Amino acid sequence: MGEVMVEVRGVHKSFGPLEVLRGVDLRVRAGEVTVILGPSGSGKSTLLRTINHLEKVNRGWISIDGELIGYRRSGNRLHELREREVLRQRTHIGFVFQDFNLFPHLTVEENLVEAPVSALRRPRREAVASAARLLERVGLADKAGAYPRQLSGGQQQRVAIARALALEPKVLLFDEPTSALDPELVGEVLDVIKDLARTGTTMIIVTHEIGFAREVADTVVFMDGGVVVEQGPPATVLDAPRHERTRAFLSKVL
Repeated sequence: MGEVMVEVRGVHKSFGPLEVLRGVDLRVRAGEVTVILGPSGSGKSTLLRTINHLEKVNRGWISIDGELIGYRRSGNRLHELREREVLRQRTHIGFVFQDFNLFPHLTVEENLVEAPVSALRRPRREAVASAARLLERVGLADKAGAYPRQLSGGQQQRVAIARALALEPKVLLFDEPTSALDPELVGEVLDVIKDLARTGTTMIIVTHEIGFAREVADTVVFMDGGVVVEQGPPATVLDAPRHERTRAFLSKVL
């Protein structure tokens, strides 16, 4: 494993009076797969959204590859970046949503080409060639000209993963990538993510798939009530959890 790629330090996030994150600390090294587990409402998805500044933090900070996300530091104060700078930072942070979020009016190929051309100013020919390679990687080389509505949910999610990879991000975030899929389609998406794990892609994955977590994670993080209750290797957290809250959660899902 390499240097620390993602650092979350003392992050708090509230929505009105509801405190969703209550001082979260997390470190993910380059090439590492971190899987976040926890009950609904524990703050898992909100934490992911703060990492790429889709949600602004109330306190604390987040850095990717040593660069503060969403802010610049001046002395002891943080100042929010302009939207253009935040958008530039997001090109380094791939995000795969549970509901795919593909552009319905664009073909599969166009979904992959749009961001590299518009955000990174890559030549279209280069972006198209890259899209073809990525579609082959996720097993959809024959679907370049199809529209999202013509694909199954599993195929749409594999396109969404390829689209996130098209920007060559430093880290990939997955927010329950299989929760919107029919059970028979879950495996095809998890297989793609497993392949990414084998190739050393830095990933943070929120999921309820415990067997998958056991297979791919370097670190499992259990969250509850807006805090990290327990974290460590899968064999420790999943097979011999120290905290009662972790044991209670696993007894319901295993």
